[in-house]
Amino acid sequence: MSQNLAYIHPNAKIGKDVIVEPFAYIAGDVEIGDGTWIGPNATILDGARIGKKCRVFPGAVISAIPQDLKFKGEITTAEIGDNTTMRECVTINRGTSSKGKTVVGNNCLIMAYVHIGHDCRLGNNIILGNGTQLAGEVEVDDFAILSGQVLVHQFERIGSHVMIQGGSKINKDIPPFIIAAREPITFAGLNIIGLRRRGFDANKVAEIQEIYRNLYGKGRNVTQAVAHIEENMPQTDERDVILNFIKGSKRGIVREYTGADQSEGLDD
Repeated sequence: MSQNLAYIHPNAKIGKDVIVEPFAYIAGDVEIGDGTWIGPNATILDGARIGKKCRVFPGAVISAIPQDLKFKGEITTAEIGDNTTMRECVTINRGTSSKGKTVVGNNCLIMAYVHIGHDCRLGNNIILGNGTQLAGEVEVDDFAILSGQVLVHQFERIGSHVMIQGGSKINKDIPPFIIAAREPITFAGLNIIGLRRRGFDANKVAEIQEIYRNLYGKGRNVTQAVAHIEENMPQTDERDVILNFIKGSKRGIVREYTGADQSEGLDD
């Protein structure tokens, strides 16, 4: 259902039971899945691919061209999964020739005034707090939570089940399962509460905790710590997720906090 005061290009592909409120704008090269709500004054531009049962709040702009001087008008997309909410004044830019698309997964909550730059890749069940800003080609893995006003440098990667303190500036990759905080950004312990909420049992939490005890706080550099963990800890899915993340990091991972006892935060 659409209001007469909304503009919907005749070429736009609109699913069943979609509600488009007054003063919304929907361009021609747009696809919107069943049951999605497009709020008043939302702007959906060419290249938008929005899934089912999403909510786009007033002032949001989805699939604007990239804020990248290398962009030459190539045909690209901004793809949003199912059941994702984009609150007031969220901006999600479409891709460039680098990756061709910006992707936000299923069941994400993108709070007010968040910016997601060109070619970013976000997984599922992610929360981005108010005012958080992602530069181009940032990757965020499943179940990560970035609190309000977090600034993420281009090309960074943020691992799964991570919690990042509000106001943080991210200029290094954030490995899975941890809390990252302080200025400059550092390892601040395991995200124990988040892991428990998502069904990780005590043994699995203890295993992940021991991996990070060996990675941080033992006086080893990253290469030495990875080798030690591979040689001395049994292979598990979680161990491999952590080690593969570290080995694949192009910008380096956050380090431990050197201004206090390295055991702080591990048992919080």
